[in-house]
Amino acid sequence: MLSVGYPSQNLARVVVWEWLNEHGRWRPYSAAVCHHIENVLKGDPRGTVVLGQVDPQLAPYIIDLQSMHQFRQDTGTMRPVQRNFYDPSSAPGKGVVWEWENDTGSWTPYDMEICVTIQNAYEKQHPWLDLTSLGFCYLIDFNSMAQTNRQSQRKRRLRRRMDLAYPLTMGSIPKSQSWPVGPSLGQPCSCQQCILVNSTRAASNAILASQRRKVYAGTNGASGTLTIVRQSNTFAGTTLWSAASSVSGSSAKPEQVQPPGALSTFPRLPPPPAPTAVSGQNNLNRPGTQRTAIVSTRGSIPPGVPALPVKNLTGSGPVHPALAGMTGILMCAAGLPVCLTRAPKPILHPPPVNKSDLKPVPGVNGIRRKMKKKQLRKGKNPEDVVRRYMEKVKVIPDEDCTICMERLATASGYDGVLGHKGVKPELVGKLGKCGHMFHFLCLVAMYSNGNKDGSLQCPTCKAIYGEKTGTQPPGKMEFHVIPHCLPGYPECKTIRIVYDIPTGIQGPEHPNPGKKFSARGFPRHCYLPDNEKGRKVLKLLIVAWDRRLIFTIGTSNTTGESDTVVWNEIHHKTEFGSNLTGHGYPDPNYLDNVLTELSAQGVTEESLKD
Repeated sequence: MLSVGYPSQNLARVVVWEWLNEHGRWRPYSAAVCHHIENVLKGDPRGTVVLGQVDPQLAPYIIDLQSMHQFRQDTGTMRPVQRNFYDPSSAPGKGVVWEWENDTGSWTPYDMEICVTIQNAYEKQHPWLDLTSLGFCYLIDFNSMAQTNRQSQRKRRLRRRMDLAYPLTMGSIPKSQSWPVGPSLGQPCSCQQCILVNSTRAASNAILASQRRKVYAGTNGASGTLTIVRQSNTFAGTTLWSAASSVSGSSAKPEQVQPPGALSTFPRLPPPPAPTAVSGQNNLNRPGTQRTAIVSTRGSIPPGVPALPVKNLTGSGPVHPALAGMTGILMCAAGLPVCLTRAPKPILHPPPVNKSDLKPVPGVNGIRRKMKKKQLRKGKNPEDVVRRYMEKVKVIPDEDCTICMERLATASGYDGVLGHKGVKPELVGKLGKCGHMFHFLCLVAMYSNGNKDGSLQCPTCKAIYGEKTGTQPPGKMEFHVIPHCLPGYPECKTIRIVYDIPTGIQGPEHPNPGKKFSARGFPRHCYLPDNEKGRKVLKLLIVAWDRRLIFTIGTSNTTGESDTVVWNEIHHKTEFGSNLTGHGYPDPNYLDNVLTELSAQGVTEESLKD
């Protein structure tokens, strides 16, 4: 039987190289980049791939085939990469790329797993595809070539295009590589980028050779238990490298390991007993795998070891991340000990505040809003709602209806799907505020698939007609002023918002009615400056809360959990005293950005006058 990701002998497979993003999703490189990586791999399995040689947009990035990591040279950021295999008859083997249109109007390719699934359904002529089984609450409609979010009912266009087919490989994968390795094959490139890479590698190999000498130089006199962890090379955290020796037969060589949580890179270890043999797997195809064995050891941090901040997410520390990493490598290669510090921790909450110090927000009535469980407001007949915002068009332009993708001069793509008597499928109208034109039946179908709250949103420009409401579950919103200042706002105090939503049962407006939903991380604390613009944002957030627009039920981008309460496209600042995660202060553009996001949901200053 063929195991996933490992082609058997003399079996053709398509190779796709992928990198791991911050959300835990494997994102594919383009076919051209994958061909470039494979060519380097054939010439030197231990080599380094300079991605800028094939794609100028990837100029800062290199891939180290030994550690299976992508390294960004200007920031020091490292991400795992993997070499995955697919059937030659699948989408990557045919050069088929499926993409969705993002908010900037450009096209983003789907993950390769999703792309393959979409192509399979397309080839079988399925009218639609539900991506719920893959962890995404999206519905793909092949007739309209659109992706619909099942929670928000937001639609995005998608397209299928032909590109270069991904590289094909035959036979078994190369034998297992280990880190460090011997010298590279062939003549090195003389460009500045490759000179930096090769000098870094030489220093790294010197470090690991020093490590190995210290492993075998140990003697009796140390005791204790340590779990050895072999993992991919990374600058982030406390581990800079692992001296992973390849394992074969019935015995294995001892390996130097960084103890979890320890900061010293060079503890002297006694010779450990031989661990139990583990069948080796090629690290080209299993990046970041962890194998454990128990040995006896005891390590300590030597006194007077200099500290280098290797990872600083804001890039504003005393030492640049990339420079700190390079400096640490070179110091170790010279025989100097170095201590690698952990990433700084975000300051999520302010100092403790007494209840007597909590004050109402000036100009805002009350200190809390509660939303009880209630049924969706039933709107009027769908045709009546659409007619309220639509004007008939006498002269029909030679354009496509962006809902069904049929010509406006022809019948709606929903003709025969919706049984609305007395409505001609050729009827075309334009929305009064923005002037965009659609088939009448298409707008009726779009409205029927939404909240049916009496509001309508143009699928082209997102203009809102009526009062848009969401699917936020019941909960409580509190707000008050605390006597502390946010970074960037030293002249004013802080507005703290506390959202609290309990777990419950999904209603008819949610993805899985009758099923329980979770509510992780509540109560959630958010922060605004207590100035004129901050109070304005708070008032609009209260309106958005009342309209059930702050949260929704869907799939978490962070954990991948489905049927859970998630944010609904209105960003909040949840980090009080720092901005390491991007959700804190200082951020001089945040208040303007959140006002724009509120406006996109139909929450504007006009809403405060109602």
